[in-house]
Amino acid sequence: MNDRDLLNLAVEAAENAYVPYSHFPVGAALECEDGTVFTGCNVENCAYGQAICAERTAVCKAVSEGYRAFRRIAIAGQGDSYCVPCGACRQVLAEFNYDMEILAGRKDGRYISCKLSELMPRAFLPEDLNG
Repeated sequence: MNDRDLLNLAVEAAENAYVPYSHFPVGAALECEDGTVFTGCNVENCAYGQAICAERTAVCKAVSEGYRAFRRIAIAGQGDSYCVPCGACRQVLAEFNYDMEILAGRKDGRYISCKLSELMPRAFLPEDLNG
């Protein structure tokens, strides 16, 4: 699957977003090492802290199906800026692959590619628990 295909899946996933407060739909498409893709969208809640981002939705779907090895994730937002993962999502993604590729899209279809480790230097990782 090429970058554009993965980003298109993220755009499609954003169509299911539940965003009555921010009105900012986001979709994510998480590609596993074996090529399986799990999609997710953001789901807001009137208790704002209970909202879940598209990236974490996709991760939860993958993990609940037994997948743990992730290659890359595409994130599609509807803003003029590239839609990169928030801090909480970066931490969740780092749990599984600190060097995964991030494809961050924006509403005009353009995107950038970077490594999670570039977005989140000196992350707290599972091996940091071995004291």
